[in-house]
Amino acid sequence: MSPAKFAVVGTGANGASIGADLVRAGLDVTFIDQWPAHVEAMRTDGLTVHLPDRTEVTPVTAYHLCQVAELRDTFDVVFISVKSYDTRWVCELIKPLLRPDSVVVGLQNGMTIDDIAEICGEERTVGAVLGIAANMFEPGVVVRQYDKSETWMTVGSPGAAAVSGVALAAEALGHAAIASVTDDIRAAKWMKLIANIPEMLPSAILDVPLLTAVSFDGIRPVMDAASREAYAVACALGITMVPIFGMTEADVDPDDAYSLRLLDQVLAHYSRPDTRVAVLQDWMKGRRAELDAFSGYIVRRGHELGVPVPVNEGILAIAERIEAGELRPDTANVPELTALLDTRPPTTAQEQK
Repeated sequence: MSPAKFAVVGTGANGASIGADLVRAGLDVTFIDQWPAHVEAMRTDGLTVHLPDRTEVTPVTAYHLCQVAELRDTFDVVFISVKSYDTRWVCELIKPLLRPDSVVVGLQNGMTIDDIAEICGEERTVGAVLGIAANMFEPGVVVRQYDKSETWMTVGSPGAAAVSGVALAAEALGHAAIASVTDDIRAAKWMKLIANIPEMLPSAILDVPLLTAVSFDGIRPVMDAASREAYAVACALGITMVPIFGMTEADVDPDDAYSLRLLDQVLAHYSRPDTRVAVLQDWMKGRRAELDAFSGYIVRRGHELGVPVPVNEGILAIAERIEAGELRPDTANVPELTALLDTRPPTTAQEQK
């Protein structure tokens, strides 16, 4: 049997650093990216990954998106690590590189498994949840803030993907993290979404690292309110609350306190003092952010289900003003965020006061 072939489509901070670990483990990995300068830098100098205690330079095989039509190989596993809003067209792009038994693994935030399944087929679709912190502001250079022994990943199929393909993906990711297979990937991805909701947009709106954002008076209550709304939407969808980030069943609270515990895990285990969330990194680069994958998704599903989500609506509205150029990310936005708590409907306890 020929050695398995892997591709990583979208070699930004996460995709590149994970791909480099697979290459260093001796796997056959092809990098595909849309940033020309990044592709050229990797071809010329390899990929540089700065880890907490060392720097690794890895020679990689890199192609630009415009060269995908030149590829004649098919791949056993294609890891997708583009922005969530790029998922659908990237799936169309790589379909000719798939065999019937290939799997496509979404290494992304949000619920991209549904987009992948619709285009590539449910039988090829694998979802993933990552606990990782990395950034890239220079072509060919990644700063990975936690080593692979401190990075957590799980994969699973939302439908009927080949068990062998899921296992192959998990085995490969085991070279980049503590990796496992879950039998309820949709639930696991919802847990990651609930963890992302309070961190991604609020800290980006303030233009500060996550740990700094949490330190401002009144911001953690806003984050917690957004988390609880996301939890309520998940409950309305019948999502099972499951442990992620290496937690155990004993860590899963029986109520929405679990949503706050998820953020606590991010703060304690995946955040350095200078860790900036993906949305803020995008804005710093002048890029469109994944608003629809975070609060935008909660707002849409909340409206569909009749679940009140006023805090997420407010957070989304502020972020949309920033994307429209009407507002700047800045700590001066603290009052706008804290004022969102006044938009919540009163609880039973509040009504009794």
